[in-house]
Amino acid sequence: MAVINQTSSTTKAKLIDARGPRFSAAITTLVLAAALVTQSAALIALQLVVFAIGAFAGPAKTPYAFLYKKFVKPKLKGEVPTEDARPPQFAQSVGLVFAIVALAGSLLSIPALFTVAVGFALAAAFLNAVFNFCLGCEIYLIAVRIFKK
Repeated sequence: MAVINQTSSTTKAKLIDARGPRFSAAITTLVLAAALVTQSAALIALQLVVFAIGAFAGPAKTPYAFLYKKFVKPKLKGEVPTEDARPPQFAQSVGLVFAIVALAGSLLSIPALFTVAVGFALAAAFLNAVFNFCLGCEIYLIAVRIFKK
C-alpha cells in the first residue's frame, strides 16, 4: 500500500480511506477474470468506464468506491487509515490504458492483444486485492522520486 501523508506547501493531498482501493481491486479482479475467461468486450468496456472515472475524478468517485462506502465501511470498526489519493488515481490511469488496449484488441479481432492486456491488468488488481500491493501506486512513487531530482 502506497501511503503518502506528507504534502508540500504548494500541494494539499486529498486523503482517502486506504481500505477502499483494496476493496475496489477485489471487484476489479473478479470483473477482469470474468472478462478473460469469456473474452467479453462488454465486461472490458464496463471496467474501462470504472477506470476512467477513477483516473479523471479520483478513486473515491468510482462505483466500486460507492459500494465500499455504502455497504462495507459502515461495518468496519476502528480508526480509518488514510492515504494520498494520487497514487491510486495514477494506478487507475494505468488500468485505463490496459483496458483501452484490451478493448482495441477485442474490436480489432486480435485475441492475443486482448488476453495480454487483460492479463496484465488482472495481475495488478490481484496483487492489490490479495496482498495489498498496489503496483500502479508503487510506479507512481518511483516516478515522483525520479522527477523530484
